Amino acid sequence: QVQLVESGGGSVQAGGSLRLSCATSGRAFSIYAMGWFRQAPGKEREFVAAVSWSAGGTYYADSVKGRFTISRDNAKITVYLQMNSLKPEDTAVYYCAADTRRQYGYYTEARRYDSWGQGTQVTVSS
Repeated sequence: QVQLVESGGGSVQAGGSLRLSCATSGRAFSIYAMGWFRQAPGKEREFVAAVSWSAGGTYYADSVKGRFTISRDNAKITVYLQMNSLKPEDTAVYYCAADTRRQYGYYTEARRYDSWGQGTQVTVSS
């Protein structure tokens, strides 16, 4: 069982930047992919970005392409989300997710991931 802990959320003005981190802990687990999802008030959880752990391929939602960058540290088993040019519509709780069972589904789908963090709030003011 892997535990995920997000950090780095906060409040920022439009146009600003934040860097989210997701650290892993636990015993004897494998990572096949990690991703970031977000949920705004009154809306469903949506995909933001993902990275395949072995190949390092990255995937982004259209709404964040060119502004957000996902990266990983293999040694620390940590994933990051660099968010630039933030917009008020990026305001949401951001969740880190991990695929430790090589589950069925695309990297952009929540069903691919079996472990989730508690979330970190990102608020962007205009």
